[in-house]
Amino acid sequence: MKNLKIAVIPGDGIGKEVVPVAMKVLDTAAEVHGGIKFEFDVFPWSCDYYKEHGKMMPDDGMDILKDHHAIFLGAIGNPAIVPDHVSLWGILIRIRREFEQSVNIRPAKFFKGLKSPLANPKDFDLVVVRENSEGEYSEAGGRIHRGQDEIVIQNAVFTRKGTERAMRYAFELARKRRGHVTSATKSNGIVHSMTFWDEVFNRVRTEYPDVKTASCHIDALAAFFVTKPEMFDVVVASNLFGDILTDIGGAIMGSIGVAPSANINLEGKYPSMFEPVHGSAPDIYGKGIANPIGQIWSAKMMLDHFGEHELGQKLLDVIEEVTNEGIKTPDIGGSSSTYEVGEAICSRLRNL
Repeated sequence: MKNLKIAVIPGDGIGKEVVPVAMKVLDTAAEVHGGIKFEFDVFPWSCDYYKEHGKMMPDDGMDILKDHHAIFLGAIGNPAIVPDHVSLWGILIRIRREFEQSVNIRPAKFFKGLKSPLANPKDFDLVVVRENSEGEYSEAGGRIHRGQDEIVIQNAVFTRKGTERAMRYAFELARKRRGHVTSATKSNGIVHSMTFWDEVFNRVRTEYPDVKTASCHIDALAAFFVTKPEMFDVVVASNLFGDILTDIGGAIMGSIGVAPSANINLEGKYPSMFEPVHGSAPDIYGKGIANPIGQIWSAKMMLDHFGEHELGQKLLDVIEEVTNEGIKTPDIGGSSSTYEVGEAICSRLRNL
């Protein structure tokens, strides 16, 4: 029996609704499998926690988390209580940085039962590998002066180590998929960091002669995600470019509420973290209508991370079956509650 200790942070808003549903799905999947068992430690770290304690997590929060096999996160953010830059850097980005989760993986595919806004989605199935630790989201920079003389500098920081490991992950993933990697660049306009990105990509791809490659400027690439997403297999992108592309990925699926992600520590030194792409959606919190698919698909990615690929694929198949049968939340054209969608998935898992 493989016992997996999971740190669970439901967080804010609908995270507190979709995470318990996904936990029940994971327990059901473990029962069906018979060879794994989940032990969940749930932590109340959130904007409500900040309101009470003046911090997003306790001082020893990172020490508590590092003793787990993985982190399962719901959503962080409630700007009515805590400014977003405080809440996100207090939990989400802090975990990504301190636990060296240097690669962020976000799939997008034509999803049975979802109406894509694309006229002809052509069964697209792609994965964006996003560099997750540096790039345009670095903390380097500052502000001086005020008024008309104010100067703001935001530095994008790219290291060879960080760039290469994201690219190598993308190539290794492509070998398990359809054997193609597209690099997102903008070297015709961003003359230092993106020409460096291109140089590293051209060097790394020589190590993978069996994988086909392409390089595409981010503006054109964003357009191609809308006009012909079926042409892509694995896309490797910088922190900012990957963030933008994956929101488009959620949109062309039919809802960002179904989009999952994985923040991976490649060396296994620290736990990796799994979370949906969507935010805390305070406007619908408490109504029982939040879409749990993004959280449950993130659970599927966690199963994959633990080597349970067959079980993960079964779970994704079941999610699509349930959605295709019309058991879905209002945001994607259904009338089912968060709980009802979760129960339908669990029921079909038991009948496998």
